[in-house]
Amino acid sequence: MQRYLTALARILLAQVFLLQVTMLMVGFFSNPDGYAQYQAGLGSLGLPGIFAPLIILIQLVGGLALFFGYKTKFFALFMAIYAVIISVLLHLPVLQYLAIAGGLLMLYLNPVTSCSVDSLKK
Repeated sequence: MQRYLTALARILLAQVFLLQVTMLMVGFFSNPDGYAQYQAGLGSLGLPGIFAPLIILIQLVGGLALFFGYKTKFFALFMAIYAVIISVLLHLPVLQYLAIAGGLLMLYLNPVTSCSVDSLKK
């Protein structure tokens, strides 16, 4: 049972990032100016426009890698660092993102979970 709970934890952590990307994409496609508004919103926080595609790319690639359990140790640490940095840059709830980072660090310590690409290699 415990091996499946760690896989569930990995998938639930991945969904945080994947749902954010999904919500951004829905907003972009439902509003013709959605992407420009997203870039302007980041600009109002002092971030250049290049951050818009970078944020989307990092969340998509990192979320998918965690979801499928591919190079879990690397992506768990990378996404933990990303979560803390992005919460500070975008003025998001820091404690919430610290909790997400904590879960990702636990995944970093236990990277091989069931139902993952990493577990197929072993």
